Formats: sequence, structure tokens, C-alpha cells
Amino acid sequence: MTSTSHPSAKSVERGGATIARIAELAGVSTATVSKVVNGRAEVAPDTRALVENVIREHGYRRQKKQNRATLVEIVLHELEGAYAMEVIKGVERVASENELAVVVTELHGRHTPGRTWIEGVLTRKPAGVITVFSGPTRAQQEQLAARGIPFVLVDPTNDPEHDYPSVGTSNWSGGLTATRHLLDLGHRRIAAITGPSQMLSSRARLDGYRAALDAGNVPVDPELIREGDFNVVDGLTHGRDLLRLKDPPTAAFAFNDAQAFGVYQAAHEAGVRIPQDLSVVGFDDLPPAQWAIPALTTVHQPLSDMAAAATTMIVTLSQGEPLTQNRLMFTTELVIRASTAPPR
Repeated sequence: MTSTSHPSAKSVERGGATIARIAELAGVSTATVSKVVNGRAEVAPDTRALVENVIREHGYRRQKKQNRATLVEIVLHELEGAYAMEVIKGVERVASENELAVVVTELHGRHTPGRTWIEGVLTRKPAGVITVFSGPTRAQQEQLAARGIPFVLVDPTNDPEHDYPSVGTSNWSGGLTATRHLLDLGHRRIAAITGPSQMLSSRARLDGYRAALDAGNVPVDPELIREGDFNVVDGLTHGRDLLRLKDPPTAAFAFNDAQAFGVYQAAHEAGVRIPQDLSVVGFDDLPPAQWAIPALTTVHQPLSDMAAAATTMIVTLSQGEPLTQNRLMFTTELVIRASTAPPR
């Protein structure tokens, strides 16, 4: 994996500069460089920036006599719900096979780690970092790359950088299949409760929804498209609003299972029966989907397998081996259960 700063050919050939060489180039002590390399806080900002610039330009050569990394780090935007547990299970499956412990960082709803996170990572020196529905800043990417700490993006929030590995799923196809299922049942008033518009997965699912309507010669009604944030409360709020319309939808496609469960609650409050009066489709196929009443029709994305694949990529990169494929794309599949039926 290469840094976006593109070190000189001479530096690459030599595998990067040692701590002593970085100290010489920066005009500081080796102790200061060691503190920066290891993420220690007690370095003046100007000095830290100077050393970081030298590392970006020349690369950093790890000392040969160092202990093998024993950790793999997961960064999750939040830990609530079954989504996070599916990811953690997938990482743990591969990590345990390779005698790696798992460290989990929660961003509390954010999608970019803060400064204290990168300092902690540089101190822990993991075998690699897996960022899920989130991603490090460009500066953090360069710091990880300069220290030889690989990272893999899972369910990237935006178009992934070409230099960095990623694992995703066929969101467009999932959106198309979910909407086409509702159209095939005879629905024409199909609402969409999306995720944030800046998120790659949400945009792709919305494009699939629109493509299915277009192929079915059904006009897209902007009144039926509501932007959410992938949580239950948004499903409830938008579900209430949609069911109060003069001409309410007969079906709703929620862009994740959590929002679909919010729609269930809104329908219950309004005395609307699922699926007799309103069909509902979700996205993710998390374990609670099959136990909902009625069981939720949803698009399955293999989160656990995606996380396991990302961990395998980390293990490969940490061993100095190249990846056979820099981007992996898993397929989605519609799982039809009891929450969808033809409109009355």
C-alpha cells in the first residue's frame, strides 16, 4: 500500500528512513522522533509537524527487532444495534485464527476519527485498522501509511481512495431489487426513507430505487422520498409523516432495518396493518429482522463476511504480502418474508 505523498524512488528502494535518519533530516533528537512515531503527546506542535513532513517525504523504516503486532483495530461510527455486532463477529473470526486481539473504537455517531484516536493507534501499533462506515482523514491516512500500519475501509462512506483497500456491497443492485419486488406486487405509491445524502451507500440505494421506478414507468414522487440518518427514530418520524399524506404510500422501502422498524411503530400508532395496508422492505437483514412481527422482508448484505474479508486483507498486508484484489464487492440478496404483499 502506498502513501499519497509518493516518497522518492530512493526512499522506497531503501524501505524508508530510520529514526536516526529522520532525526538528522529534521534537526531534532532521536528521542523526539521516537515520540512522534509512537504517538506520544509531549511534542510541540511545530516540531511534530516538522517530523511528520520528513516522514511523509522519506517514509519510515520500522526497526527489525520489534515485537510482532498482536492487535487489530476496528473503528465503528457507533456500537448500538446488531450492525456493529455482526461486524465485530466477522473480525473476531479471522483475528482469533491469527492470534490477534481485537480493539474497538466508537466514534459516537461521527464518521471521522479525532486527533486523540490517531495518537492512540500509533501508540498501540496494531497489525492494521478496519474502519467501518467511517474513515480516517487524509492526514491520518498519511500517518498510518508512514508507520506501515495498513487500514481497510468497510462500507465506505464516500468513493474510496484508489490507494487504499476497501470492502463494500452492491447497494445499487439492492435498492433496485427491493423496489422492483414492490412494483411486481402491484405497488405504485412507494416511499423511500434514505440514509444521509452524502453517504455512498445511501446514494447508491436511492439510485437503484429510482432506476426500478423508471423501468416500471412509475414517476418518482419527491414527496415520497425522505432523508433519514439510518436510525429507528427517523423511520418513526418519516413514517408518521408519510402515513398522514392525503394520498399515503402503500409501500415503504427503508434504507436499513432500523428505519424499517421505526416505520412499523408509525404504522402501529396509525392503525395501519403490515402488510395488508402497508408493505415494508428494509436493508441489512440483521438477526432481529426475522423475529419482527411480521417478519421483515429485507435486502441481505453479508456484514460478517465483509468484516472477515477486511481482516484477512489486514493480515496479508501486515505480513508484507500484496493483495490479489484491492477492492472487494459482495453481492446483496432480497430475503422475502411476511412484511410485503399486494396492495389492497
